[in-house]
Amino acid sequence: MPAAVYQVTTLLSTLVVALPIGTNLGLLHLLWMLVSGRLLASRGALFPGLSDAGLTDSEVRRAWAALSGAWTSDDLLATWQRQVEDAGHWQPHVYGGYRPVAIDLTGFWRPQLRGCPTRHYHAEAGRALPAIVIGIIARIGRVAGQRLGLPLGLVRADPADPSPAAHRRRLIAVAAERRAPNDVLVGDREFRIADFHVAGVDAWVARLPKNVTARRATPPPYGGRGRPPTRGLVVRPLARHRKGRVIAATPPDEVTTWVEEAKIVRAEVWTDLVLPDAAPDSPSFTVVAIHHPRYREPLLLATPLALSPQPVRAIYRDRWPVEQAPLAAKQMIGAARQFVHAPETCQRLPELALVAGSLLSYAAATLPATPTGFWDRQPRPTPGRLRRVLARCHFPTEAPLPPRVRRKASVTDHLPTGWFGQRRRSAAMAEAPTQHGTPAKVA
Repeated sequence: MPAAVYQVTTLLSTLVVALPIGTNLGLLHLLWMLVSGRLLASRGALFPGLSDAGLTDSEVRRAWAALSGAWTSDDLLATWQRQVEDAGHWQPHVYGGYRPVAIDLTGFWRPQLRGCPTRHYHAEAGRALPAIVIGIIARIGRVAGQRLGLPLGLVRADPADPSPAAHRRRLIAVAAERRAPNDVLVGDREFRIADFHVAGVDAWVARLPKNVTARRATPPPYGGRGRPPTRGLVVRPLARHRKGRVIAATPPDEVTTWVEEAKIVRAEVWTDLVLPDAAPDSPSFTVVAIHHPRYREPLLLATPLALSPQPVRAIYRDRWPVEQAPLAAKQMIGAARQFVHAPETCQRLPELALVAGSLLSYAAATLPATPTGFWDRQPRPTPGRLRRVLARCHFPTEAPLPPRVRRKASVTDHLPTGWFGQRRRSAAMAEAPTQHGTPAKVA
């Protein structure tokens, strides 16, 4: 059996060893099924995927039960973070003394799920579709020359208010609690400046829409007539067209240029700005417009940090590795299709898939690259290649596991089995006799 199989098994067993006995073994089997890509062949069906991994019928049932066991994604991510940091392969990126922590929302599409609580925008459909939306918080670093995001948290939508705006605010609030003093949150255009202000975050970098406007934090001097101004002048970083006329852009406060890969990059900066409807004592920020020969439109960024345009652009460009975990989870290992329907399981399976996708990307970066075939003459350490190696093997039963990762020896002969063993709240079932002749207890 390839050495990569045993090394991945070691990573998985270390991840689940602290969980309750029995649950950790079932979750280990479930994670192995995910990272080996069994869901691709089963098209999202868990039982066929688990059976295809070489598990017995009883092991398949225990792995399914472990999905609703006593564990949370925060427990797994805390263990995974310590495991990665202790290995020494992963190094966080630092720009201007700040470490980028990217935040993003990803959706696992469930168009046929009845009562799906959340929706997510689908680019091809051009509208929001039913989906289980998970917020991702990831610190960006590098492993063996590859940029990689280390997940710090997975945030669900609030059941009381599952709207996208409320989910974004909740994600920012959780990221603000878990970030270190020298971390800077990085968000795309869907994250608004006002959301960072409400959460009390003082270190962030966000992309702005091209038609954004702001105001000067300081009102202009009194001209001697009329009411004294109470708000600053409007600042428009980019020119735009409206009703057949051109609205000119506001001249920048500062212009900076530098050479990057034999190309001249120009940055226009507007400082000491506030939101158009902000109160007089609102926190200020800086807007940077990056003009690059490769950009069809200037890149508009905002930040309250006193940084030059180069590190601001570098921090925002480090947002992209946060997309790696959803890509590996949904496309590489096949978790884009899911057939679970219990409310808690609908949330847990996407979270577990994101953890498995992050682990598969990290393992691929740290292990030697394995070619797909004779045509793959210069293989790269990608999660897809590692998944193909794992897909050729069943779960390695001969691999040494920690003593805690084992089947729980519990006495279950006294429990009802079959149809009577299903925990359903039904008065008719409560009165039905069991196979032992006594009424079944309904929990």
